[in-house]
Amino acid sequence: MIPQLRRLEDLLFEPAAASLGRAGALLQVVLRYVYALVRDLVIGDLNMRAMSLVYTTLLSLVPLCAFSFSIVKGLGFHHDLGPLLTEFFRPLGDRADELTQRVLGFVDHMEGGVLGSLGLGFLIWTVVSVIQKVEDCFNHIWHVEQARSFARRFSEYLGVLVIGPILMVAAFGLVASLGTERSVAWLSAHEPLGTLVLMLGRLGPTLVVTAGFTFLYSFIPNTRVRLRVAFVAGLAAAAAWVAAGFAFTALVAYSTQMMAVYASFAIVLLALMWLWLNWLILLTGALFAFYLQNPGYLRPGQRELVPTARLCERLALSVMYLVTRAFIGNEPRCRVATLAEQLEVPSIALGPVVDALALAGLLETTDGEQLLPGRDPGSITLDEVLAAVRDGRSGRAMMLSRAVISAPAEDACARVDALIRTELGRITLREFADRT
Repeated sequence: MIPQLRRLEDLLFEPAAASLGRAGALLQVVLRYVYALVRDLVIGDLNMRAMSLVYTTLLSLVPLCAFSFSIVKGLGFHHDLGPLLTEFFRPLGDRADELTQRVLGFVDHMEGGVLGSLGLGFLIWTVVSVIQKVEDCFNHIWHVEQARSFARRFSEYLGVLVIGPILMVAAFGLVASLGTERSVAWLSAHEPLGTLVLMLGRLGPTLVVTAGFTFLYSFIPNTRVRLRVAFVAGLAAAAAWVAAGFAFTALVAYSTQMMAVYASFAIVLLALMWLWLNWLILLTGALFAFYLQNPGYLRPGQRELVPTARLCERLALSVMYLVTRAFIGNEPRCRVATLAEQLEVPSIALGPVVDALALAGLLETTDGEQLLPGRDPGSITLDEVLAAVRDGRSGRAMMLSRAVISAPAEDACARVDALIRTELGRITLREFADRT
């Protein structure tokens, strides 16, 4: 780490909050979050992932719009998706309508009769793949090793793609109708209801965006995100999105030199910049949600956390203990995310331990991502658990299992292995799980 950053971290994280007073402690907490977000934006890979999502968006924007249009068209209000696109491209200034018409023009050419079954399958695959890539980014931010299974991914993603456009159109339609309904007009004529209706009309789009961000932050990561955390992060991301929209609109208004140099290509460059900024805001909000729920990671940030060999052995025994107790006692089945939360370690650190146990046949994962003992707990001994995690706890690289070892070292290690077999080889997992 850069020495200047280390000194700054010591200044932010070392002083005790009690010695700073109430105001100083609050300021220290705020600065910790600001520092963590700025640090990860500057030296982390959020920017790279945002640019990668821009490229994915270019491939999936038209199929996504076509999929959404085909759903809402059957409900009779497919024309309302045009204003949604225009609102999204609003910061591009006068070019927003032009870009919206181009996207809609592409969508109009993607009719079901022209696509055929193969084209429709490719369209659905493209749409699902972009959400999968967003989930991968969110899981990386949340230190989640295991993504959704294919069955869950397909069903849940398609459910969001079907219901999402309908809810968005209904929400924006409700906001747009505030100024036309007679009851709303009557309320507007009576204070203080009129002021409340006016504020709701102006804040309506922001509230819809906040709800959208909150849903994404709570649903997409393959871990449990508290609703309060997702809402605070969604509110912050929505405020950042609105502020970025005003700033980008001002930039477009004063970028006459870009228009002169790039001519008709300027709209493409502006659209790419706006897409990148949107993805960056979304990922930064997800990072903020992660830090809100896990403040202990403010200092280490997104650095890779590798447990020691000693901790891996203890985690393996704890995983098998909890999974077996749930299996024997007919309790709710364990998942990697719930085990990581219960053991207070990130999923990305627990994942290799679970993979090693599964590779040894000691664990099985169901289609619902639930963990079960790989065989009868009465036939599994504790030394097998330790041997599994000691010999195969890394699933990311080829294992180096042989080397030229000196005779004294080999003899000492053989004695350790013999002691483990003697002490733990006679204790079965069922007996271990019965302990309190």
